[in-house]
Amino acid sequence: MKFFILIAALLFLLPVYAEPYSVSTPENYRYKAEQQERTLFILDFSNSMNEYLDGKRKVDLMLDTMREIIPKLSKTSSVGLRVYGHKMGFTPFEACRASTLLVPVGCGNAMTFSDSLSKTHAKGMTPITYSLKEAVKKDFTGFSGKKHIILLTDGGENCDESPCKWVMELVKVRKDVVIDVIAFNISEEDDLAQLECTSLVTGGKFYSANTAAELARSLNNSINIKKDVEAKIIPNY
Repeated sequence: MKFFILIAALLFLLPVYAEPYSVSTPENYRYKAEQQERTLFILDFSNSMNEYLDGKRKVDLMLDTMREIIPKLSKTSSVGLRVYGHKMGFTPFEACRASTLLVPVGCGNAMTFSDSLSKTHAKGMTPITYSLKEAVKKDFTGFSGKKHIILLTDGGENCDESPCKWVMELVKVRKDVVIDVIAFNISEEDDLAQLECTSLVTGGKFYSANTAAELARSLNNSINIKKDVEAKIIPNY
């Protein structure tokens, strides 16, 4: 009899003491959506993108590639779009602040990229560092989890700043930002070194693309860079 009373007492108390170890249900996984990776494209619309490569302007090659990439993005992907160099400004200071968030980071926003990009023209300077600062400070506000920036540029910084030095300071206080850099048709060694530093310091990937095919491959690789890693324990017999 005492045995059955003990069992009944345990069954009565179990919901109270077992709550911290409750079984996860689909409803409990909401935190995963809140911490999903956010991706921001930062695209170069500086004047040098009007130069021709293989009989076509580099800016048009970039736009054609983006139009191919966009449909491949999942509707549940949280993505955004920032551009720089699309304005000249009346002073060098204004030209070096020509960076605009065209599409806010969010789910299902990729399909609005094409309309925004079709109205954007290559004109000005290359404020890479300022664009990265704006992205980290403003574009990801309120988001937890990993922030993934994909920077596409055809030249190095020309606004008297260093993206490499800036990310070295950034990683001291932020571990959630990863920057991939696609150097499009760049031959200057100093520019390449600065851009490679910008990516690798944050744990990102660096790509050098000199053709339209290489550009498409680099963007595809960068988008698919996050993969689930399966850990396996190998017994030691």
